[in-house]
Amino acid sequence: MFENALRGSKGYWAWIILLLLVLGAGFANYLRQWVFGLGITGMSRDVSWGLYIGQFTFLVGVAASAVMLVLPYYLHDYKVFGKITILGEFVAIAAVTMCLSFIIVDLGRPDRAFNVLLYPSPNSVLFWDMIVLNGYLFLNLLVGWTVLGCEQRGAPPPKWIKPFIYLSIPWAISIHTVTAFLYAGLPGRGFWLTAIMAPRFLGSAFASGPSLLILLSFLLRRTTTFDPGREAIQALAKIVTYAMVVSCFFVACELFTVYYSQVPEHVSHFTYLFSGLHGKSGMVPLWWGVIIMGLLATILLIIPQTRNSDTILPIACALAFASLWIEKGIQLVVVGFIPNPMETVTQYAPTLPEMSITLGVWALGALILTLLYKVAVAVREQEPAGMSH
Repeated sequence: MFENALRGSKGYWAWIILLLLVLGAGFANYLRQWVFGLGITGMSRDVSWGLYIGQFTFLVGVAASAVMLVLPYYLHDYKVFGKITILGEFVAIAAVTMCLSFIIVDLGRPDRAFNVLLYPSPNSVLFWDMIVLNGYLFLNLLVGWTVLGCEQRGAPPPKWIKPFIYLSIPWAISIHTVTAFLYAGLPGRGFWLTAIMAPRFLGSAFASGPSLLILLSFLLRRTTTFDPGREAIQALAKIVTYAMVVSCFFVACELFTVYYSQVPEHVSHFTYLFSGLHGKSGMVPLWWGVIIMGLLATILLIIPQTRNSDTILPIACALAFASLWIEKGIQLVVVGFIPNPMETVTQYAPTLPEMSITLGVWALGALILTLLYKVAVAVREQEPAGMSH
């Protein structure tokens, strides 16, 4: 099947070349980081996790969101998702690959990642995070490629794949839950010390992932003959709507708890977000952008007329995705370190090499997704006439 990825138009190859150039630039900067260390990034002693770990956190949610397609389609036989489920599984493959890549680039000595395997520590959350991420990547590769191969032959999926499909459903929940525990299990960081960190992660995941999938579906409709179907897109839009409402509710619960209790350690982080702290306000514009884009996206999704519009729905999904990307991909991680336990504010801003490496990893994910989608679309275009989904 993969030979389909090696055939395409001039526009297709121009896109591939662009991704390779961005990936090459990122790799060149990573080699520089390898030599000089993480000092070329904007991270510091006080802010030891930055853009890399933020992107990892956000993309774990994007990967986990595939369950919102797998569960209805395979467990409840929701045939509307017949064409689009494979697209969600391939998004999960690309997202998990980027997650693992961001962990590698964040390590000053990436070879030390093997210590997790050589000296396993079951009492470490990071050990379990390694297991669930690699396991989820394996499950999506196995299920996605097997099902797509069966579709190419016009045959139903084999019975032996069903247990792996069912296993992938709770596994998807586990990858974001374990990631949330990485933060919620650190008692010295008030910003992360909340019992609803895992539900917050899952709520935003089930909004950001399907939002991205809706945008990709519209893109496929414009650039190929493949159409996931309006009913499937609208069903996804409803999932995004509910998830955005839940996500906003969880944030509101956090704000109530923080400001009503007035615990100084917790209030200081949100004060820095809303108005700045000790004269420093680097995250304030981004935070208000998160609020405005998130609320606007939620309103547009709640109103049936705007949600059903093929013009406005992509805008609402783009706003939701951007809002959650800033919140989970930048602020959640960084603001956990600001202020530090000594009430010192050390601001963080990514450097150009850091941004180049980040874009390189995103280009890697986009390249993987492009090749997988090229194969999937080619298989769908040559399906036997009258084959049901």
